[in-house]
Amino acid sequence: MTRRPYDSSSRRDAAALTRHRIIATTTHLLASRGYDDLSVSVVASEAGVSPQTIYNSIGGKGALLKACYDVALAGDEKEIPMSSRPEFLALGQASSAREFLVRYAAWACILNARVAGILAPLVALEASRDAGAAGFLAVIDRERRIGSTHAMTQLQQRFGLRQGQSLETAVDICWTLNSPELYARLVVRCGWSTAAFESWLARELRASLLPDGG
Repeated sequence: MTRRPYDSSSRRDAAALTRHRIIATTTHLLASRGYDDLSVSVVASEAGVSPQTIYNSIGGKGALLKACYDVALAGDEKEIPMSSRPEFLALGQASSAREFLVRYAAWACILNARVAGILAPLVALEASRDAGAAGFLAVIDRERRIGSTHAMTQLQQRFGLRQGQSLETAVDICWTLNSPELYARLVVRCGWSTAAFESWLARELRASLLPDGG
């Protein structure tokens, strides 16, 4: 008797669906209840899984935050680096430094809008008192800096920076201006429209980075 090869695809699909449900539930609870009331046990109850399933699939509270953030930032659950996604690659089609920064500002605005619901509760919270939240914020800060470095390196190589300005300084400026904290202050707290923030960001990037101030 010949055994049929083991097909693990159904198990993988079930695991992916479970992970999706956990992430969707966590995102909803974070927006509706805030970070302080979020816990693995609460997520497990709402998602209809055991706490151990969450630990096995994703991890603890900090890992849940990061998983939700990654999915929101990308706009899907595909394992494609942000630097390989069409929105970032489109920057390479810009014909001038001004157009490059306009496209970059639009992309940064889209990303901030995607993750605002996840980060807003943490921006309002003194996150340093919670190790999970503090660790999560430190990780995404590093990741944003990597993304800012990719963008500013491309700008420097294709169009150049202001005379005397180093790449590191350009990265500092970009990383600061594209921060979710700044987006939250102006759009969420001050009531700016997304379009107004995008225009402002493009102007500030041009004024700070281009040889003639854009």
